[in-house]
Amino acid sequence: MTSARLYILSKQVIPNIPVGARWKQNGVTVAGAHGQGSATNQLYRPYGLFVDDDQTMFIADYYNHRIIQWKMGDTNGQVVAGGNGQGNRLDQLNWPTDVLIDKETDSLIICDLGNRRVVRWSHRSGTTQGEILIDNIWCFGLAMDNQRYLYISDTDKHEVRRYQIGDKNGNLVAGGNGEGAGLNQLNSPYYIFVDQQQTVYVSDWNNHRVMKWNKGAKEGIVVAGGQGQGNALTQLWYPYGLFVDTLGTIYVADSLNGRVMRWPKGAKQGTVIVGGNGEGKGANQFNYLR
Repeated sequence: MTSARLYILSKQVIPNIPVGARWKQNGVTVAGAHGQGSATNQLYRPYGLFVDDDQTMFIADYYNHRIIQWKMGDTNGQVVAGGNGQGNRLDQLNWPTDVLIDKETDSLIICDLGNRRVVRWSHRSGTTQGEILIDNIWCFGLAMDNQRYLYISDTDKHEVRRYQIGDKNGNLVAGGNGEGAGLNQLNSPYYIFVDQQQTVYVSDWNNHRVMKWNKGAKEGIVVAGGQGQGNALTQLWYPYGLFVDTLGTIYVADSLNGRVMRWPKGAKQGTVIVGGNGEGKGANQFNYLR
């Protein structure tokens, strides 16, 4: 069968994953694995990550309040944003949850959750602080489309907004009707994915589902889960990272089930492609997958 590689939480659009693709069931550690800590060969509860074209990873190292860059094959990472303790100065971060690279400006855009702001740090050598793009937002997830619109999930307002760079208000594209489980609502939206048609996919964390919002839609469509929390193939249990391939197949980190699920377009249930072997440190296991 065709083989493929899967990087959980990658913001890269995977051009074509064959329908019959299979993944090796044992993963290979590419960052961290030296216990929790703040050394450059350690991570402390990593959340979102971005994988660049050369497979360099940019990781939101949540409890270390930093973004760490990790090149494929390296044993140590390099701090590229934050890393100056928890705080709200422009050279600090406070519980960062997501990061992406804006290639046009060669900069990192970061969800600085604990400071209720989205910040931008230049990726150029010598950068010592960032700048605030948007404040007063409980941001969790980020995405950027091919027209450089920025999409941000707000876990307090239970919505996703689209921003032009420099815009402080943005336009509502998903949710925004209060906390709830209706098709026009979200409940703690976490990570997001935007396709080439500006369709927005949201891991609707507290509703245990993935929602699809077509451009201009007033309500979304449940495309994975939505059957309550649980471990059946029709269910998710606190979904985190996700991406969607060109066939509309959804790949989602099913956190408390410790598995990655694949949901073909229109399917009523998913399949487990990796994990699902209980919580642990084994090469075929996850521990609080994000």
